[in-house]
Amino acid sequence: MCSKLLFNASIVNEGKHYTGYVVIAGDKIAEVGAGVPAESLLSGSDEIIDLGGAMLLPGVIDDQVHFREPGLTHKADIASESRAAVAGGVTSFMDMPNTVPQTTTIDALEAKFERAAATSVANYSFNIGATNDNIEELKQVDFSRVCGVKAFLGSSTGNMLVDDRSALYRLFSEIPAVIAVHSEDEAIIRANRERLVAERGDDLPVRFHPLIRSAEACYVSTARAVELAERLGTRLHVFHLSTARELSLFSDAPLADKRITAEVCVHHLWFSDEDYARLGNRIKCNPAIKTLADRNALREGLRSGRLDVVATDHAPHLLSEKEGNCLTAASGMPLVQFSLTAMLEMARQGIFSVEMVVEKMCHAPALLYGIEKRGFIRPGYFADLVVVAEDAAGKVITAEDVLSKCRWSPFEGTVMHHRIVRTFVNGEEAYADGCVNDAVRGSRLTFSR
Repeated sequence: MCSKLLFNASIVNEGKHYTGYVVIAGDKIAEVGAGVPAESLLSGSDEIIDLGGAMLLPGVIDDQVHFREPGLTHKADIASESRAAVAGGVTSFMDMPNTVPQTTTIDALEAKFERAAATSVANYSFNIGATNDNIEELKQVDFSRVCGVKAFLGSSTGNMLVDDRSALYRLFSEIPAVIAVHSEDEAIIRANRERLVAERGDDLPVRFHPLIRSAEACYVSTARAVELAERLGTRLHVFHLSTARELSLFSDAPLADKRITAEVCVHHLWFSDEDYARLGNRIKCNPAIKTLADRNALREGLRSGRLDVVATDHAPHLLSEKEGNCLTAASGMPLVQFSLTAMLEMARQGIFSVEMVVEKMCHAPALLYGIEKRGFIRPGYFADLVVVAEDAAGKVITAEDVLSKCRWSPFEGTVMHHRIVRTFVNGEEAYADGCVNDAVRGSRLTFSR
């Protein structure tokens, strides 16, 4: 079995930051140590990599991405977006079900797993989607091999809006898995849209997007979901919180003590409605980016523990699809390649600690979903690792840097002071020196439940 020794590393793991080394044997971590490795390790390893003091982190686990396959592969696919993921230090992802066809049956779900096994450079799992009439299908899923169920409580495509009260009750009471929800109230959104169109016409600029998909729409839907989950004992996870008011619905207790958890996305921590004037439809997303006060409250919510996970909601569209106005431009943006460096940039600014970034992007997703042997730098765990170097001069992100198939990023023009040097997936070097190793294949995630 080939072994690799990574030494002279600034290891960030489980709240600690220290100089040390990691030994990889096959697809697992064999040893983790502080200080200088013994001579026997230096002489006995097949490959020795001096990290030169760069940070060594667990691979990021992104619990919410839209890789668009099947059916929407003109703008993204599992192969292209997993390449972008490993280039950004993301070693595992969980994909959403609103593809074409929708992933609302076990057959459709397993077809995505088969495709990922053939093409994904990163580790993978896929949510099965809830509808008003597929509860019996969901009850047949083996949730030791599937990350969870995604339910849209706000507007979606086709039959994926779960708006039947009895169906929602059955979903929350009968499915023994993480129920992850997109939470916006459809009636409030519709009323806001109709009112603004009546007042101003139907050529609304993007700054009206957070007025249509308002803070009230988010709060009402999330409060309803949390109340039902508390009553039924549901393992509820609310995706992409975007408002200050929603934070009051969640506990700051330790993650291990919670059955109701919340996620925040990088773009809601980075941007505010002040950025619409500069970036326009490039930052149009659902739920909408809201006020500076909301953004700052979300940052505090992450620090306080009310928000448990940082993810991306990576949702690529072609730039041509982002054209138009508030009502017609596509919602969503590609984020997976620069999520870790953006969070580290915020750490550099003193907003978060590097240890918290690792906790919320690596450890917490593994714990929340019960992912087996990932998310930590521990002996016996899979060797999903990322090497990050600090760049004092900084680098401006350009479209040429983007590996996502859509070939643009809302971070274009942003100076980042960290760069991903290497990414290991199951002990194999999936990314190094600006190049993705397309021969690497990730593994299907498994779950302790």
